[in-house]
Amino acid sequence: MTSNKHIWVIIMAGGLGSRFWPISRTDNPKQFIDVMGIGRSMLQLTFERFEKICPRQNIVIITGEHYVDRVREQLPGLMPYQVLAEPLRRNTAPCIAYAAAVIGQIDAEATLIVSPSDHAIFQQDHFEADMMQSVETATKHEWIITLGARPVRPDTSYGYIQFRDEASLPGSSSLHPVVTFTEKPPVEMARQFIASGEFFWNTGILVWTLPALRKAYKTYLPAIADTFFSLGLASAWEDLERAYSQSESISVDNGIMEKADNVHVLAASFGWSDVETWDSLYDVSHHDKKGNAIVSGNVFTYDTHNTLVVMPSDQKKTVVLEGLDGYIVAASDDTLMVCRRQNEELVFKFSSDVELKKLIDEK
Repeated sequence: MTSNKHIWVIIMAGGLGSRFWPISRTDNPKQFIDVMGIGRSMLQLTFERFEKICPRQNIVIITGEHYVDRVREQLPGLMPYQVLAEPLRRNTAPCIAYAAAVIGQIDAEATLIVSPSDHAIFQQDHFEADMMQSVETATKHEWIITLGARPVRPDTSYGYIQFRDEASLPGSSSLHPVVTFTEKPPVEMARQFIASGEFFWNTGILVWTLPALRKAYKTYLPAIADTFFSLGLASAWEDLERAYSQSESISVDNGIMEKADNVHVLAASFGWSDVETWDSLYDVSHHDKKGNAIVSGNVFTYDTHNTLVVMPSDQKKTVVLEGLDGYIVAASDDTLMVCRRQNEELVFKFSSDVELKKLIDEK
């Protein structure tokens, strides 16, 4: 059995969370916000979740340079190597390579769990069991293990993993060889995926040993391997800037997972949501008898149904809603958005129009 001291976690916390405008913005993205309305940010919840799987000092957060102080503010007491700054956004493949290089300098026997910082996990005990099974399997067989969630609707905001209907190991009905990855398919394709019974949602959680990771990068992303595996905690900031500026921007799914022949998917036994959209937050929130999800705020509703409400909990304003059905009501300190849930794709337009107006007004 793999010792817990050799289990390391890389938490990727550099996202912008733009779908959660107006509460999530470039200077305060989703991972640093109490999206679930339970008193802790998504990053804090993710960190706490992994503290039950490995030593606290084995959890490394990699984030944008502008967010380092936010990470340390929300997770005080971390060692210098536990918060790594990226000078540029280059997607997940360079990000993971850099973090793995740092961890490799500390523990050459590491088995790495890679996880997003802003997903919701339910049933902690099942999560721990699945992660330990993944770690044991990845360590024993030098496989890359990805976690897949059973799809319950044709959601176009998720990635999908196609698997072969056979067990990767004798007696292991939850572990399957991976066939393909598809990122955010059109709705009709997503419906076909679900109807086939051959697809999982991609949770974005990966498990692999350090040697397996290095081999995969050297095989499928040799330029990134050559550049980033030579980096470490002692690397000068100028070296990091040079590495990131010269690197291609590519996800680990596109760069490695879609090409490698040793990728297996474990069917997650825990509840999962990437909480990527307002509608996904509505789905995982508590609903009252009228289908309303009041995540935060002092809110009174009258003849209101199926509506999501997220108001700043530190403000003393009382919100009264009447006659709404199927809406998103969300506010930051300076912006209130009221939008039909079915039209939430307009959030990008709303945010760009508001920011443009602010720039014009400032001139």
